Amino acid sequence: MNAANDIGFAIDQTVSIGPSSPLLIVAGPCVIENLDTCRRIAEAMLEACRRQGLNYIFKASYDKANRTSSRSYRGPGQERGLQVLGKIKEEFKVPILTDIHQPEQAAVAAEVADILQIPAFLCRQTDLLVAAARTGRAVNVKKGQFLAPEDMAPVREKLIGAGNRKVALTERGTTFGYHNLVVDMRSLTIMRELGSPVIFDATHAVQLPGGGGDRSGGRREFVFPLARAAVATGVDGLFFEVHPEPEKALSDGPNSLPLSDLPEILQTIRRIHEILP
Repeated sequence: MNAANDIGFAIDQTVSIGPSSPLLIVAGPCVIENLDTCRRIAEAMLEACRRQGLNYIFKASYDKANRTSSRSYRGPGQERGLQVLGKIKEEFKVPILTDIHQPEQAAVAAEVADILQIPAFLCRQTDLLVAAARTGRAVNVKKGQFLAPEDMAPVREKLIGAGNRKVALTERGTTFGYHNLVVDMRSLTIMRELGSPVIFDATHAVQLPGGGGDRSGGRREFVFPLARAAVATGVDGLFFEVHPEPEKALSDGPNSLPLSDLPEILQTIRRIHEILP
């Protein structure tokens, strides 16, 4: 990687992202189920990351507006969901990442979240991007499954043009036929050369969109191999959806990692990261 060291930025007073910062781990449940589950995940992930000297951000959605079926669980909604995220932030002193789907959600979510995330399907929505940028919070944009990595340059420019340079770009796989995604590791290098830190979403990258008929499937067994490859390629962060019992998760269970697997995974990832030039 020849990316300049000035592409990084501070997320809050304790956590930063970029080539000169520790590897960032963004992890949590797909969607907020209840406060106790969020507490359990935040506590375990924070401890596991601290042991390995990795930065940590807790992530969870308060409303999954892009579920496959209208019958699927979407979450507790903005008001209740942000209350839960606020409690996690206060209790564990960790930065918070959550999705927004509409421009009017940006300012409200920014009162709690340290990073506003733009879902892949919405990555080109100009009004949404501008609203997120104008909050002053860091913005993480997931590359659409339908885009080439270089297509994220105009997306990034929209955010910077709105006055916000705290931009991260996330790879989450590219559509590969029906109900399947493939990860082109070249995209990690290409997007990083655009001038922003890059995160690899290891769990959504193994999703099988709509593969379960009225829900998405997933190939959890490929999360760890892809995460190792991404770190070896060179990224600034990894994104994981984790759950104490993925089989019982209310969203994205097939591609979520068991919470108990993360300490070993993070140890291996840290060792790979350490040997990079």
